[in-house]
Amino acid sequence: MTSLPPSQSGAGQPDPPPFQDLSQALWRGISSTTSLGASLAGVLSEFNRYLGSERAGVWLHDRRARELWLLASSHGPTGPPATRVPVGDPAHPAARGLRLEHASILPAPSGPVLVAPLRGWRRALGTLVIEGAGKGTREPEAQLTAAADLGRQLSTGIENVQLLEEMLLQRRLLEDTFNSLTDLVLVTDGANRVVQMNNAVARRLGRARRSLYERPLAEVVGADLADWATAPDGEPAGERVRTLDHAGLGGRFVVTVTPLINEDGESVGQVLVARDVTRQTRLEAEQDALRARLAQSEKLASLGQFVAGIAHEINNPLQGVLGYLELLLVAPAPADSRSPANRALRRELRRIYREADRAAKIVQDLLTLSGSLRIDRRRLRIERVLQKVVASQRAALARARIDLVRDERDERATVTGDALLLQQAFLNVLINAEHAIAGSGRAGSIVISTTSANHRVVTTIRDTGPGIPADVLPRIFDPFFTTKAVGQGTGLGLAITYGIVQEHGGHIHVENDPAGGTVVTIDLPAANSTPAAREPRTARE
Repeated sequence: MTSLPPSQSGAGQPDPPPFQDLSQALWRGISSTTSLGASLAGVLSEFNRYLGSERAGVWLHDRRARELWLLASSHGPTGPPATRVPVGDPAHPAARGLRLEHASILPAPSGPVLVAPLRGWRRALGTLVIEGAGKGTREPEAQLTAAADLGRQLSTGIENVQLLEEMLLQRRLLEDTFNSLTDLVLVTDGANRVVQMNNAVARRLGRARRSLYERPLAEVVGADLADWATAPDGEPAGERVRTLDHAGLGGRFVVTVTPLINEDGESVGQVLVARDVTRQTRLEAEQDALRARLAQSEKLASLGQFVAGIAHEINNPLQGVLGYLELLLVAPAPADSRSPANRALRRELRRIYREADRAAKIVQDLLTLSGSLRIDRRRLRIERVLQKVVASQRAALARARIDLVRDERDERATVTGDALLLQQAFLNVLINAEHAIAGSGRAGSIVISTTSANHRVVTTIRDTGPGIPADVLPRIFDPFFTTKAVGQGTGLGLAITYGIVQEHGGHIHVENDPAGGTVVTIDLPAANSTPAAREPRTARE
């Protein structure tokens, strides 16, 4: 094996090779080893002509696969030789040359082979392999010098290309990762202008990313969010978090703002990350509502078992008292019935009857609350139930100066249930709305509307009363809870309504209207074949 250390190359050579100083144009515009291989073919052909060799090739080292692969050849692959060889192959010149320190001539069955290791910064890049160099006119020392010179230039260029390729690959990976984020990410400079963003922002805004660059942050996310994101002068830099509903971005977001720090540790802008929590907020609200309904159902169930036994025990003697009182009141009057004592006695009997009848109605409500009553389920139109409820309260509403509006969007919506129990449920809600408006001391209105969709029939009762205090709202369905004076309410109305709606497979929801008043929504499952909805029609009762 003949070798020449690079430090001794080039001494006394009269004609330096034309490729001794490769033109920078060769590397300009090359950003991958794929394009590099095609560009090097011409250089290797010139090298062949200079040495009078048969073939020159550049083999690159694949560290992960522990293989060498043919990057470029002066004549392209001839015949079927493999373009990949293991780095440990003891016979292949490329594998043998990878472990050399400088250019050498190696013996081979087909004749001497000139190899030059390609080395970068602290790593082996590959091997330059020249076959048939011994058939040329150049002296071995000149061949070694030329191979060493070319190897050094190729090593520098290949390493630069590999570093560029790796940098571009990392940049593409970072950009792909950045754009794959579902969170909205915006980066601003010190002047609060947008300098970078991911695709999620552009999709949300429905605009091209290029059109948003260099725009003031307020133009992109709105003045309110931009003012908050811009830390006031003198405020210490740090992470800040805010939750808000943003109409422009279309949802509810948790926005985090952190300072953008450069390599010198200076703040040069800000990074805004907005996470869409609309679905999460909706799910949490649904879970809270479900837990509240479950707690209310458990409360009613446990109380119902206790109340049912007591109500049955009280109901039997109470019905007997009412029966005897009716007999006394309808019995023929004695001869001296006109006496003051007899008239006073009959007045007291009627008073006792009224109070006993009131007690009987309370017992009836308790039986309804406990679920002890049998439900007579039939297919019925919800509008007919509401008509009866409104008719029974029309006079009371007129006296209280309350205007009732019926919004019959779907007057043929049908449900399956007990007409009397549903009538009682709607009546309880209507009476509560009436009392709320009357208690305010001013005229008002109640709007009842019914719609059907997705196999559900939804009835909404909206009043213009003072609304329900925030501390009272969570307890309105509790049995025996009332804000009315003693003797004016039992606290069973809404609890009974809740139980009736639950027995019919529905839900009831009460909330305060932001515009004022209370909104009660009763959602019931529609009958199996609900008729198609008619056009909205408003009727005044």
